[in-house]
Amino acid sequence: MAQVGIVMGSDSDMAVMSKAADVLEELGISYEMRIISAHREPDLFFEWAKGAEDRGLKVIIAGAGMAAHLPGMCAALFPLPVIGVPMHTTSLGGRDSLYSIVQMPSGIPVATVAINGGKNAALLAAKILAVSDSALLDRLKAVSAKQEAEVKAKDARLQETGYQNYTR
Repeated sequence: MAQVGIVMGSDSDMAVMSKAADVLEELGISYEMRIISAHREPDLFFEWAKGAEDRGLKVIIAGAGMAAHLPGMCAALFPLPVIGVPMHTTSLGGRDSLYSIVQMPSGIPVATVAINGGKNAALLAAKILAVSDSALLDRLKAVSAKQEAEVKAKDARLQETGYQNYTR
């Protein structure tokens, strides 16, 4: 049974949302992924979001661009955490998406990550789930340790080669 729902309004969001799926897979977290437009398929969207809790979902990651109503509508229908991923847009660089997701009315919270922040959305979902899953918490700590080691290795290389030779 899936613990996390990943939903996007268009397949143009797939490059960003697939990063969320990659992180969830790396951490061993089950998920379902859907393309559902809240505007073009409202009946299907309502059915999916209202049934998410009964399907066992604990967190929804919703990616959307432009008007970006998908995460907010998920939060209105789903009683557990929703994480919004604003998508970069050509017209306003994703600020339109960001503002639409982060500026929710009182009582309908949506956690919001950076524009195109699919990876961070999955890490936040994992941290939410890890509150009651010590094995998952250990896996998250291992990811953090790996990131720390990568940065230390990069700095060691910089110290050894100098900045002039670092990228060559």
